[in-house]
Amino acid sequence: MTTHYYLMVTVHVLAAIVWLGGMLFFALIAPILRDIPDDSFRAKLFDQLGRRFRTVGWVCIGTLVVTGVGQLHVRGWWGADFLGASAFWTTQVGIALGWKLSLVGFMVVVQAVHDFWLGPRAGAATPGSDDAKALRKRAAWLARGNALAGLLLIYFAVRLARGG
Repeated sequence: MTTHYYLMVTVHVLAAIVWLGGMLFFALIAPILRDIPDDSFRAKLFDQLGRRFRTVGWVCIGTLVVTGVGQLHVRGWWGADFLGASAFWTTQVGIALGWKLSLVGFMVVVQAVHDFWLGPRAGAATPGSDDAKALRKRAAWLARGNALAGLLLIYFAVRLARGG
């Protein structure tokens, strides 16, 4: 492997750390912000945190896709001849890669629903209203589900890095 490949893997891992770290922060730490008694301040704080992380998160997702495809290419696992070969998907490496890619797809869809539909609806709702509370609760469960999927993704990434 070349220095370029190792740099690509390093950037990939750093982007994964930032993306998953942010999700874990929102799932495990940010709920304490619900204890802030001022509904307007709390809503503004969640909105600003969410907007900032949305930008960072989507930059990380783009970086992960580019560096992930680059790694597949360097390892010779890119292209219809290889990814389309059913024999590959029955190997331990193929199974681990399949799970990893499936989880990535799931997480990107969940992140998009959270960031571009549910989160903005929650932010636009009247602070402290029943509607705002229900929307924020759904958004929080999506964030937790995505964080859990991210932990599973790490498991399959480790398996892939270790040969399946």
